[in-house]
Amino acid sequence: MQLGLDFVRALTQMAEERKLSESVILSSIEAALASAYKKFKEKNIDPEVRIDGSTGEISIFEIRRIVDEVKNPDSELSPEEATALGYLGLVEGDVIRTSIETAPESFGRIAAQTARQVIIQRLKDAEREIIFNEFAEKVGDLVTGIVFKSENDQILVRINERTEAMLPREERIAGETYDLGSRFKFYLLDVRQTTRGPRIVVSRTHPGLLRRLMELEIPEINDGVVEIHGIVREAGARAKVAVNTLDVNVDPVGACVGNGGSRIKNISNDLAGEKIDIVIWSEDPLLYIRNALSPAKVVRVEPVLEQEKSARVFARPDQLSLAIGKAGQNVRLAARLTGWKVDINPLAIDLDVVPTSQDLFDDLV
Repeated sequence: MQLGLDFVRALTQMAEERKLSESVILSSIEAALASAYKKFKEKNIDPEVRIDGSTGEISIFEIRRIVDEVKNPDSELSPEEATALGYLGLVEGDVIRTSIETAPESFGRIAAQTARQVIIQRLKDAEREIIFNEFAEKVGDLVTGIVFKSENDQILVRINERTEAMLPREERIAGETYDLGSRFKFYLLDVRQTTRGPRIVVSRTHPGLLRRLMELEIPEINDGVVEIHGIVREAGARAKVAVNTLDVNVDPVGACVGNGGSRIKNISNDLAGEKIDIVIWSEDPLLYIRNALSPAKVVRVEPVLEQEKSARVFARPDQLSLAIGKAGQNVRLAARLTGWKVDINPLAIDLDVVPTSQDLFDDLV
């Protein structure tokens, strides 16, 4: 049977609308017609359908395999039976294809419904596979999405016309509102294939989101002139970013902050006003700790010899609360950024009787 040019045009249109290849759609229709024919014959046969995409011509074959022991007479033949039917010299594993002249429209209503269900399911599976492959390669990238469902604990984001992602509670910035129609930038956290299709998870709290925003906003980082050595965040509140450059003519902090703070303000605005400290990375861990405590200015940093990767920091009284930060946030982020335990102490003459940073922290709280 030949479906003609109308079928060819419809095939091309469907491929464009669904963003699928014509071969994928053809294979779905072939599988559907094979299922319909099997339903129509009401036998345990093994049909094969081929469609010529350029003409729409349909060819239907019944497949019978040569086996030594026949278990399904509808789809299997012994070598002796094949010889009796005029097929000479066939051995186990060979296949006989018999062309069938039956036209699909004669299959009947139930067979047609079967074909329709198979086509729908095959196309859904193909679309899901394409979406999964497309976004699995983008894990770790920046994506823009629009909130289209915000209900209780469920927030869904549309990241393109046919793809949605989930924003879990733990990946949301505390206090940020996700109204319907709101547009945000997200970090593509995870893509997994499930029985219901790809499960795409995005994040607003991951340090990678800040990194991608800086690459987008700051040309020196995107070009590799300024390198990011570490990022820590308490999302929506404060972040610290350690940067460095090998170009003596470039100020890495100035490049990140921008003229009048314009660059860092744009990034902060994308993160619900999150305050971002840009600090200079150093191979010297004690200098790195000093820098990481910015904007506080500390007087001295010394290692605690009896403890590995532990430092004692001394700050003047007017810088002490700034070094510790609100609820200990500044020193906590500095410790995470450097990987060192940091103990803040006020500068005093008798260092042996100085209260610890925990004592001061308790007083501040």
